[in-house]
Amino acid sequence: MPADAPPSATRHRPAVAAPRIRQVVLKMHSRCNLACDYCYVYRHADQDWRSRPRIMAPGTVRRVADRLAAHLARHGTDRVRVVLHGGEPLLAGVAVLDRTVRTLRAALPTGVTLDVVMQTNGLLLDEAALDLCHTHGIDVGVSVDGDRTANDRHRRHADGRGSYAEVARALRLLARPEHRARYAGLLCTVDLANDPIAVYEGLREFDPPRLDLLLPHGNWSAPPPGRRPDDPGTPYADWLIAVFDRWYDERPRRTGIRLFESLIALLLGGRSGTQALGGTEPDVMTIETDGTIEGTDTLKTTTAAAMRTGFDVFRHSFDDALRHPSLAGRPAGMAALASACRACPVVGVCGGGLYAHRFRDGDGFAHPSVYCADLFRLIRHVQERVTADLAALRDRSMPAVRP
Repeated sequence: MPADAPPSATRHRPAVAAPRIRQVVLKMHSRCNLACDYCYVYRHADQDWRSRPRIMAPGTVRRVADRLAAHLARHGTDRVRVVLHGGEPLLAGVAVLDRTVRTLRAALPTGVTLDVVMQTNGLLLDEAALDLCHTHGIDVGVSVDGDRTANDRHRRHADGRGSYAEVARALRLLARPEHRARYAGLLCTVDLANDPIAVYEGLREFDPPRLDLLLPHGNWSAPPPGRRPDDPGTPYADWLIAVFDRWYDERPRRTGIRLFESLIALLLGGRSGTQALGGTEPDVMTIETDGTIEGTDTLKTTTAAAMRTGFDVFRHSFDDALRHPSLAGRPAGMAALASACRACPVVGVCGGGLYAHRFRDGDGFAHPSVYCADLFRLIRHVQERVTADLAALRDRSMPAVRP
């Protein structure tokens, strides 16, 4: 509401629903069996993982379950998503993960649906782990960056060995007919050094139902690789456009790509499926292995304290924690954007980009994304392709006019 709105506007303004959590990220294990050099957990500003327990203890899980149940009951929420995460969640072991999901389900109010997802590097994904996933309906997302060359550029063991052979084995197992129902998709971090079409074709070889293409984390004070703040070029847009055109022209289309599907949905008046677009309000909470409550964990890439709330599941409710600036206590929507963003013709689609990518040291988050030029070019390109197709479809459907 404008600051100069008359008092009557305040009196008759509809009540705003209290913020609520729709996704909880559980850090089941604080360590990893890979040493990826771009990892936002281990290679950026926040290094608190060093002092945390390796595995989330049963008592901590019980408190998470109780806090989540109370939050869902208070807000009348009938569905929530829990992501088993890390580090590498499978390092916790199948028994720990089994107990965790059982504890969560037992605590939830009657009628609430719990969707469980596990994000893994795949190295420990085997028949025993997939049996667990079938038992509890856990969908599995796997991180892989393309073909062998692309993946092993960054996703390596601590001794320098590549991980491609191990993750390829896991993906072939996951894609088998008896396990495919649990196959959520692949997560790939964009690298300008990798050929975009080779990456796309390498990922498609694993027959994923969906792909996530993620921009590498960076900001105005720590720019991403190949992206200088004063450079007007759009290298990431160029990379993504190459993949978009290949994907968009495919008939039939064999896999979804969340970034592109979200762009198309937003251009057509729908909703985004990713926090990287559309100015979505923060509805994700991260719980560390020691029960600490934090915001979206991509904030680890900004400052050491950006996502520290001072809250934990032993002393505080989820609603208490939501008031923190790293969660729903921060500005959202247009109020969170820089003036340049609010005046931009594609702001309704871009939404300012991922919140962490707007950061500038000493000056906070009220800036355009460090990927602003790339996002603008990508959105315009997708808009042109979709608009042309809609016009052609409209022309074909119009009846011929007789002379």
